[in-house]
Amino acid sequence: MADSLPIQSPRSLTGAQRRALRGLGHHLKPVVQIGGFGLTEAVVAATRDALAHHELIKISTASEAPVDRKAAPLELARLTGAHVAQVIGRTALLYRRRPGDPTVALPGRVDEVSTSTGDA
Repeated sequence: MADSLPIQSPRSLTGAQRRALRGLGHHLKPVVQIGGFGLTEAVVAATRDALAHHELIKISTASEAPVDRKAAPLELARLTGAHVAQVIGRTALLYRRRPGDPTVALPGRVDEVSTSTGDA
């Protein structure tokens, strides 16, 4: 089921939507950490689960992680069909709208641009 999610462009949020998400995410604690083994399948699965439950999550990249602190959230967003709302230091906010039952209200429309080669 997780593989059937559309892959979204991490830059398809408007400035107003990013501001709204930053405000909502300010108080959040990181729920996923990219550790010394990098972006493993377990990290991707944990991120998918967290996004399914919360829509907006904070992730952190450990200093010993073998991935770039700025590139890792973008890649994780690509792998999970999420949007990157913010990256500050080693911490990032990811957002993925829950189809059918969204809990985060954003101004305007959220583009869910599919970059996969599946059926249109």
